[in-house]
Amino acid sequence: QVQLVEFGGGLVQPGGSLRLSCAASGSTFSIYVMGWYRQAPGKQRELVADVTSGGSTDYADSVRGRFTISRDNAKNTVYLQMNSLKAEDTALYFCNARRPFVSRGSGHWGQGTQVTVSL
Repeated sequence: QVQLVEFGGGLVQPGGSLRLSCAASGSTFSIYVMGWYRQAPGKQRELVADVTSGGSTDYADSVRGRFTISRDNAKNTVYLQMNSLKAEDTALYFCNARRPFVSRGSGHWGQGTQVTVSL
């Protein structure tokens, strides 16, 4: 079982930056595909970015070039650096951990951290 705790959400102005962190419990962190998802009010949860155990990354088109996902296996932590934030990035952001053979959208979830982009 993996437990995930997110940190770093908050209120930021358009054009600003935030870094989210997700700390994972357990000794097998390095084998998991780690991801960030988000859910805005009235919308479905969507993938923002994920990173494999080998460091391969994938991003939603809406955030590519602005967000960067990374992981530190020694610290059991995954990060999401968010730059040039827009109002449409406002959402509850969730950390996800899944084994490689498990489909996206499944696996273990954190409780979420709110990101609000507003003047």
